[in-house]
Amino acid sequence: MKFLAIGECMIELAPQSGDLYAMNFAGDTFNTAWYLRRAAGDAVEVIYCTALGDDQPSLRMRDFFVASGITPLVKMREKRSVGLYMVSLKDGERSFSYWRDAAAARTLADDLEDLPLAAGDIAYFSGITLAILPEAGRRKLLDVLAQCKTNGVQVAFDPNLRPRLWDDVQTMCDWTMKGAAVADICLPSFEDEADYFGDGSPADTCARYAAQGTALIVVKNGPGEILVSNGHTQVTVMPTPADTIVDTTAAGDSFNAQFLLSHMQGERLEDATKAACNLSRRVISKLGALVD
Repeated sequence: MKFLAIGECMIELAPQSGDLYAMNFAGDTFNTAWYLRRAAGDAVEVIYCTALGDDQPSLRMRDFFVASGITPLVKMREKRSVGLYMVSLKDGERSFSYWRDAAAARTLADDLEDLPLAAGDIAYFSGITLAILPEAGRRKLLDVLAQCKTNGVQVAFDPNLRPRLWDDVQTMCDWTMKGAAVADICLPSFEDEADYFGDGSPADTCARYAAQGTALIVVKNGPGEILVSNGHTQVTVMPTPADTIVDTTAAGDSFNAQFLLSHMQGERLEDATKAACNLSRRVISKLGALVD
């Protein structure tokens, strides 16, 4: 089986102590690929699709993909580089400052024609993937994913609503639903969906994506009850509270990784969700997006 994630990996500057920061590589879809790679062992080939520049940070990032056991599906762009973000932490909650205007990942769909996937594989993208692309790139990416879907590939989508990356909230919401329209699996976060779509409950979020044609919907809800529906079966799972919250970076990304892996392996919805909660709880107990 293959799992292919599409999006942007960035340089991460994560706080350590005092004014010291550690440089790492991270990004929402890449985080999911990284955790799925570690959880899957040799059972799944993990591929990351993006565009990088031709400078040393870009080459170092590509080497990091390989060293992590992830197959790079990368376009190298001349005179481009990679984006950078810095994490600020307060009581375990994170905020970000970004420098990404010249990032090569914005061009990842420019010459994208197809993906090396077959029936039963998963292609994964997010609202951030859509946000960083120009409109023509968004359309091309969704067309390629729709074609993959007709060939039996399962398409998974995390809306990951980030209004700062969009011209306005309405544009973000419109493209989010266009992304959901090509997805078999959708993994929204209720807090964000309530803020920007006005959903009154996780059930409202689930119903809205189901009406768009998504077959399997997992409504994450922070420490609250998670709602999962495949149109035939609906389950709720209450996560076990975390003993320690150090850094919530990649909480949802790691959840997605374990849930999608468990789904690929045919586990029951409830079991897949519990396993995803367990991994996410471990991740938020440590600093940084990618933790052992």
